[in-house]
Amino acid sequence: MSELMLLTDKAIAKLPFAQDGQYKVRDAELKGFFVRVGKRSKTYMVQGEHWRDGFREFAAQKKLGEFGSVSARDARVKAKEALVGFTRGERPGLPMRVAHGAITVRGAWERYRDAHMVRKGRAERTVENYSDYMQRHLGDWLDLPLAKLGLRPDLVIERHERLTLRSGPYVANSVMKAFRAIYNHALKGNRDLPAYNPVMAVDWNPEYRRDTAMGIEDLPGWFAELAAIDKPMRREFHLLSLLTASRPTALKTIRIEHIDFKRRILHIPKPKGGVEKAFDIPMSHAIMKSVIRALRAGREMYPVQSFYWLFPADSASGHMVETKEDRTVLSKWGNDLRQTYRTIAQIAEVSELDIHLLMNHSLRGVNAGYITRDKLLRGHLRKQQERISALVLSGWEQGCWPQSKTLTNVNK
Repeated sequence: MSELMLLTDKAIAKLPFAQDGQYKVRDAELKGFFVRVGKRSKTYMVQGEHWRDGFREFAAQKKLGEFGSVSARDARVKAKEALVGFTRGERPGLPMRVAHGAITVRGAWERYRDAHMVRKGRAERTVENYSDYMQRHLGDWLDLPLAKLGLRPDLVIERHERLTLRSGPYVANSVMKAFRAIYNHALKGNRDLPAYNPVMAVDWNPEYRRDTAMGIEDLPGWFAELAAIDKPMRREFHLLSLLTASRPTALKTIRIEHIDFKRRILHIPKPKGGVEKAFDIPMSHAIMKSVIRALRAGREMYPVQSFYWLFPADSASGHMVETKEDRTVLSKWGNDLRQTYRTIAQIAEVSELDIHLLMNHSLRGVNAGYITRDKLLRGHLRKQQERISALVLSGWEQGCWPQSKTLTNVNK
């Protein structure tokens, strides 16, 4: 039951108590102001909504006092103040920061970046990728309330479809996966956000693993291409990428203190996944020789920066930044070489578990969780690394590559 009348002390006093449940009597002048009449009480109430950009974020009610303790005039003043507060995003029982929408996309991204990615030591490249997604692909969303997108999954679907056409299926998926992670993180501290992550409505583009690995028969041609590169540090960078299966970001940021010739390991302190995924790579003889050649070239070209970095450069960071090559110059680099390492290891009959350990992949199964990697590092895993390196360089050792001056230095 809901009635409409001018709420005054006299009019409210005449209202009969409810026989069963309660009913409302709304004010004829101030929209949202009403009295709730129960079996024993008459309570002043106000109800309002908060809208932003033509979108309703929430509706809220607030108790203003009991009839007999608060006059109708005073209750009307309180109702007007409460309605103004609702339009600013205030909500009864919640702090202003939480109630106001509760957080923008920009605020959610900055909190995820600082509190989750940076604090937990996520790779610098990963942070840069997320930043690029947010600025370049979702920049027009940054000042929108995250709750709006939470309640409008159609906007998320439309953006994913647009990105698929404009930037490709893989980029579209990556952007939405980043947004999904940011939204889930924001849910922890913002109770006004819809619990349903809008990215769940996305129909993902199919993704296929890129098959760019080389086999044994492809290596002679690749080494010939490598020999033609006239920059010794870049040659060693790509050779080490192949011999260690390292990702470019991890390899180019190896510091001098990460090289332990006595124990014959390369320490990777911040691989993909952050510092908690740090691991050691056992060095075969071929890897050690390549590292030594890189050190010599670095000291000759960049004497100051080489004091700190395995691959120094005249850059703001002090180390090599750009590692890509023209495909017409070097047909395979980066992740191609990581896939090649995996393929050559299989040809060398290295076990699946050992390959996972050498490449720092996550181990599956309960039994694998009981393996202590460090106990296998100096003996067993190094022997496996030697087998892989020997197979990679076997073609050169058999004289399959042109005997150029550059190539004769590859195995010295």
